[in-house]
Amino acid sequence: MKTFSFEEASDAILEIGKRMYEKGLVVATDGNISVRLSADRLLVTPSGMNKGMLTRGDLVVTNMKGERISGRREPTSEIKMHIKAYEVRADIGAVVHAHPPYSTAFAVAAIPLEECILPEIIVSIGSVPIAEYATPSTEEMPRSIENVVKGCDGFLLRNHGVMTVGKNLLEAYHKLEMVEHLAKITLLTRHLGGPKPLSSEDVRKLYTLRKETDGAPYPGCRMPSSQPGSLEERAELIKLIAEEVSKILKGGQK
Repeated sequence: MKTFSFEEASDAILEIGKRMYEKGLVVATDGNISVRLSADRLLVTPSGMNKGMLTRGDLVVTNMKGERISGRREPTSEIKMHIKAYEVRADIGAVVHAHPPYSTAFAVAAIPLEECILPEIIVSIGSVPIAEYATPSTEEMPRSIENVVKGCDGFLLRNHGVMTVGKNLLEAYHKLEMVEHLAKITLLTRHLGGPKPLSSEDVRKLYTLRKETDGAPYPGCRMPSSQPGSLEERAELIKLIAEEVSKILKGGQK
């Protein structure tokens, strides 16, 4: 079990929170971050605060029930979702939840990012499935992610956003960026005739490399489909997303 000192964890949270906000992966008071301090302690972001404007004094130490141990603010209201991830997998050292626009659009459309189109995604993450919708900040949230987080390091939260995990916070954050990058590329390919997935043989070779680099999929992680038809069935939904994104981009150029 990888743990971090309060100083290490707080410095990392402040830096990653700032990056998330500056890159538009969260807005206003969106998102939350946590780091494992010990077997029964977490350092988490506070409720209702902008992640790009945090100070060390804003962070909160909780136990594994989500109860505040120290800190002057209340912990994130979605702390139980983080706790479930740590309970399910001892290898997780940090959790990030955000609402990046492109991947969240796929989450809202209920479209998982499972096409085998980018080798680096296959090697580093595998596939990006989707967890069923659950009301934020309720007991439904930890239940909705339990089975998905067992097998994947990054996944969509239906009608909500994205959650990524890692051995440390930088790793979890990098996976968040990669999920959003994958979503952008997947969407853009729709304007170029649709994605052309890698062959099953190519995917097998990449999964072998994944194992050699200590990135083997955890039990239950689904290999992304390499059949073009799997996304074609959702083409109309993707077309609608693309149209809306185009409107937004055009509006920003005025």
